[in-house]
Amino acid sequence: MNFRRRGRGRDTLELNVTSMIDVLLILLIFFILTTSFSHETRLSVNLPQAGGGPPEQDKTLTVTIDAEGRYSIDHHALTDARLDTLKLALQSAAAGNTSQTVLIGADAKTPHQAVMTALEAASRSGLTRISFAAEAPP
Repeated sequence: MNFRRRGRGRDTLELNVTSMIDVLLILLIFFILTTSFSHETRLSVNLPQAGGGPPEQDKTLTVTIDAEGRYSIDHHALTDARLDTLKLALQSAAAGNTSQTVLIGADAKTPHQAVMTALEAASRSGLTRISFAAEAPP
């Protein structure tokens, strides 16, 4: 079979861009939706400044937590990091005076669970005045 063209000897080349426009619109919608979702999942947290004065030293129990989660109360290291051990040590250090302030000084790399355990032990010991030690901003 031999096909011959009628008219001019040149073919006109057509480029159908309809499917390309459809794909681009779908990609545009996808990027718009994912961008708006990423903004909704961000948490807005305003951290407090640590510019307060030091607590009264004579009525303060100091709980220090190092980066590995080990505790010491008034510079006396505890044997283990269990809640019951910390609670008994706080009760012993408070000597029944539940109006004392507990100052929790945790290392910046301390696990969050260690700080929560210290808060729970102080609460179970009847110590409700709790503050956190922080360095003053430069």
